[in-house]
Amino acid sequence: MIPLLGFAPDADVTTPGVLLACTNLIPYLNGMEGAPAPSTPSATPALAAACIGAAVVSKLDDTRRIIAGTTTKLYELTAGAWVDIGRAAAYNGGIDTRWSITQFGDATLCANRADVIQRSTGAAFSDVATAPKAEILFTVGAFVMALNTNDGAEKPDGWHCCAAFDDTSWTPSLATQATSGRLVATAGRLTAGMRLGEYAIAYKQRSIYLGQYVGAPTVWNWIQVPGGDAGCVGKEAICDIGGAHFFVGDDNLWIFDGTRPVPIADGYVRQFFFDNSNPSYRYKTICVFDRQKNLVWIFYPSLGATAPDSALVYHVAAKKWGVANRSIEAALNYVSGGITIDGLSAISATIDGLSSYSFDSQFWLAGGKSLSVFNTSHQLQSMTGASVSSSMTTGDVGDDEAVSALNKIRLRYAVSPTSASAQALIQQNSGTGFVVSATGSVLDGKFDLRQSARWHKAVFTFMGPVRVTHMDADLVPAGSR
Repeated sequence: MIPLLGFAPDADVTTPGVLLACTNLIPYLNGMEGAPAPSTPSATPALAAACIGAAVVSKLDDTRRIIAGTTTKLYELTAGAWVDIGRAAAYNGGIDTRWSITQFGDATLCANRADVIQRSTGAAFSDVATAPKAEILFTVGAFVMALNTNDGAEKPDGWHCCAAFDDTSWTPSLATQATSGRLVATAGRLTAGMRLGEYAIAYKQRSIYLGQYVGAPTVWNWIQVPGGDAGCVGKEAICDIGGAHFFVGDDNLWIFDGTRPVPIADGYVRQFFFDNSNPSYRYKTICVFDRQKNLVWIFYPSLGATAPDSALVYHVAAKKWGVANRSIEAALNYVSGGITIDGLSAISATIDGLSSYSFDSQFWLAGGKSLSVFNTSHQLQSMTGASVSSSMTTGDVGDDEAVSALNKIRLRYAVSPTSASAQALIQQNSGTGFVVSATGSVLDGKFDLRQSARWHKAVFTFMGPVRVTHMDADLVPAGSR
């Protein structure tokens, strides 16, 4: 049998095992599976307005805070309620404002570039008086790094770092090592940034800079990373996958491990992504890493959309792609309160229909992390529900010179769906277009189709959770000329 290679619309359509289209089907290590449905955590209300940034942060004693922001307020999820913990004055967010949230020791820091950096150690947030306004915040070593800043003057290519071990002090000083600078070797503003080991990585749209701590007086030494025009389109179009960054660029999807960026979408989904995402709003792409399943979710605005409504899904180890479109406002790795026996019915009415996560997953544990999103109703939802439905379209099988008869197709399942059906399509001459020839339901683990043509392919639809690993077509010669 032929193993499934995943979603690869850019590949040769005759590649064995390729999927030319799929719906709500994502990769796992040994095949493809139905994507989990969103599940609303118990006693978690919707935010009062659209979420424009959220994060789970951990303090030094390993207690956690769940922070979410709107254009005018910052909230913390406390005892089943979103509590307003912003400063007294409303924030000045605009249409394109997004919060950047990081943790430094016991302090949570937030930036939206419309207001000076905000700080909280458990109580309400307040202005950090000496800090700049910043688009991007992250922690690296003994410092908090701010990128794309305004310290009284616009510095879209500027960076600031706080004093060593003191996130309340940002006034430049050799004694404290608080300092600032600009990255001007390449054009454009700083679009994203993230820690990578002991290094600070700053991204522009078509370039990357690596910052290394060197001590006073320079404090941080920045070098441009070789890699052509690789860069990041937006501050949330990046995620840490453990020892490397995954990010979306202007011309490819990339992984960067600190040496040079490597393109990963060529021959799979590169052309599909750029043909089907809105170039005017691609900067709103949101990437998040589901560490439990080793999956990167890339939420992006489709053509005609102004906010993320579609998603590609990439398995880091298997190097396979899938599709699970969702309309979202923000994404994060939610820390659950754990699941009790009494609470199982909130996830599924049956044991078989429980989450697609394995039973040793952290999802079931208090403090376990699971991929979560804010939907367009401002509701926090974890991606842990059982798959409802999914589908996949195979590549083309046949020959321009010979007619063949397709008798049946058999799929190999690791988890069988509740039900499945197949629609067979035929094409007599390449390029003329496929038409529906036959449909069938599963019988004895196979789909009986019985059709003759030069070219064949099939669309499979699954109901309920499914894991499919291989497929095999019974194709025999039926004539030639």
